[in-house]
Amino acid sequence: MTLYRDEGIVLRTHKLGEADRIVTVLTRRTGKIRGVAKGVRRTMSRFGARLEPFTHVDLQLHTGRTLDVITQAETIRPYGEAFVADYPRYTAGTAMLETADRLIMAEKEPALRHFLLLVGGLRTLGSGEHEARLVLDAYFLRSLAVAGYAPALEECARCRAPSVRAFAIVAGGVVCGTCRPAGAAVPAGETIALMVALLKGDWRSADASEGRHRAECSGLVAAYLQWHLEHGIRSLRHVERERTERELTT
Repeated sequence: MTLYRDEGIVLRTHKLGEADRIVTVLTRRTGKIRGVAKGVRRTMSRFGARLEPFTHVDLQLHTGRTLDVITQAETIRPYGEAFVADYPRYTAGTAMLETADRLIMAEKEPALRHFLLLVGGLRTLGSGEHEARLVLDAYFLRSLAVAGYAPALEECARCRAPSVRAFAIVAGGVVCGTCRPAGAAVPAGETIALMVALLKGDWRSADASEGRHRAECSGLVAAYLQWHLEHGIRSLRHVERERTERELTT
């Protein structure tokens, strides 16, 4: 039996047997791991409360044949507490966790940049300083960049020409008139500028953007992300529904 310690963010959990739970965690040093937490579904288990999604935890585990076993868990920061009463932030946070889980396919391969990005994203989301969807879109763009899929936003993705006219997912970002494929979107210049600001962390410019450009940005970023993942992000349905309902009431 080999014991090891690491800290991480709980991404998701699912039931195992009558009382156990499998916990997926993105850790600082080890990368993505799945561990069994024994007995955590019992009513009086405090151990289980420390292994809920959004929780930043310090773990002790021992290696197993198929799944490692979590033997200790101490809460470092319960990010979920800041989202419980705020549906937009909760749904955005859930989409962030799902995206991290989908982007990092291999287990036990170090993914420090993804870990730090997720911690920073949850911290920013919980602070309430910026609109939840802006934080989510910034997280999507930066996660794609870390994974090697950053969209071209300031010059043509195909020929590197500085004059751009459209956004083509299959081409890898903005394209010029000559390279523009059929079906490419033609977003406003302010929308592309917002994407650049979110990718670079220019929150002053992002916070000053207009709602219509934010909505257009979100659509492009979500489509680009899901095209590269080759799967939909199920959590995004709740994010989009919340936005639609909010717009209908304003």
